[in-house]
Amino acid sequence: MSRIKKPTSKQLKEIKEAWKQFCKIQDYSYKKIRILEEHLEKKTGIKGIEFICNGGDWCGVGNADRTMKLIHLDPL
Repeated sequence: MSRIKKPTSKQLKEIKEAWKQFCKIQDYSYKKIRILEEHLEKKTGIKGIEFICNGGDWCGVGNADRTMKLIHLDPL
């Protein structure tokens, strides 16, 4: 059984910097998704339409009020 290895100070510094970059990318992605949802809402007239994420996986399109049936996305 192998032991759990602790990162060195140098590795930890790199990990922390990568984490900051990850957060920036994630924020940017969510902003772009929200812009797309707003565009879709205007085009379809469906109030609160949004892409649905469950357990970290994108699974479909629905609306916040749950007044429309969830449209499941086909897996790739």
